[in-house]
Amino acid sequence: MSDAYKRAGVDINAGYEVLKTVKQMSGNAQLGAFGGLFPLDAKTTGNEPVLVAGTDGVGTKLLVAIAANQHTTIGIDLVAMCVNDILAQGATPQFFLDYLGLGHTDQARVKAILSGVVTGCQQAHTALIGGETAEMPDMYGERHYDLAGFAVGVANRADLLSPTNVTVGDVLIGLPSNGLHSNGFSLVRDILFKQHDYQLTTVFEELGHDLQTELLRPTTIYVDAVQPLLQQKLIASIAHITGGGLIENVARALPAGLSAHLKPETWPVPPIMTLLAKLGDLTTSDLRSTFNLGLGMVLIVHPEQVNAVTANLTANHQAYYQVGTVQAGDTPVVFEEAKHA
Repeated sequence: MSDAYKRAGVDINAGYEVLKTVKQMSGNAQLGAFGGLFPLDAKTTGNEPVLVAGTDGVGTKLLVAIAANQHTTIGIDLVAMCVNDILAQGATPQFFLDYLGLGHTDQARVKAILSGVVTGCQQAHTALIGGETAEMPDMYGERHYDLAGFAVGVANRADLLSPTNVTVGDVLIGLPSNGLHSNGFSLVRDILFKQHDYQLTTVFEELGHDLQTELLRPTTIYVDAVQPLLQQKLIASIAHITGGGLIENVARALPAGLSAHLKPETWPVPPIMTLLAKLGDLTTSDLRSTFNLGLGMVLIVHPEQVNAVTANLTANHQAYYQVGTVQAGDTPVVFEEAKHA
């Protein structure tokens, strides 16, 4: 390798070793070519195939992983953010690529990061066909890195989900999240570490464990739960609850003139979110427009399909809640508060 390049802070040999490790972890010996290959066959593409692509990152949750020096799950978050978006379009994720930019190629740390990507791809039944690890010492600090992903799925055009499929009377079925997932972390960090001086080792009674454990819970991947429903054409529309919380994302799954009426008492809110509300003096609106509040996905289902959907979810060991209905109205998302005698 170039000694001059190494003196400038870039270790090419370390990058080669990382590539060998990822090949071993993923089982894909073709990694390292100039482009990734993925074969399409008639069984997966249908009569009029449409490719559905999504790209995303993990946001400032990375700063928590860096501060904790715990990198093995952040790659799961990355895969989840991309493949869940593809599922919400009604497509089956097929392949994934990652981008890792960092200040220094610490092989143990890079292996930990990419092991999470491999695990996420396995959970999503998605092929890892390529990626890039870029060492840029003047761009990032020695311990800092950024992570982005790109996924592609396929669907038959006629089977794509659309808000136009939704009608009055449809039922909203929520799939529980695994905590905060990967959204709202700038606010989370501000409340916990700037407004207050808590540490990642701080244990709250409400949580039952330290903040590091809670904040680094990986985003749930919903492929196993949702894919059978898509194959059986049981879903009208899906909202993946990410940045913008329930208010913004449920609205994206609805057509104009229809309103999702959610009943907050029908599902549990994770303790971390009520804790953040108390510590940060957050309003109900703040919570609903920032966090998933315990629902990682909301499925919109025609009434006659509800029994089949819930039976499928139960068979796949997926917890769920019936959280509301679709009604006529100009306010996209309405929270119906419980009435007490």
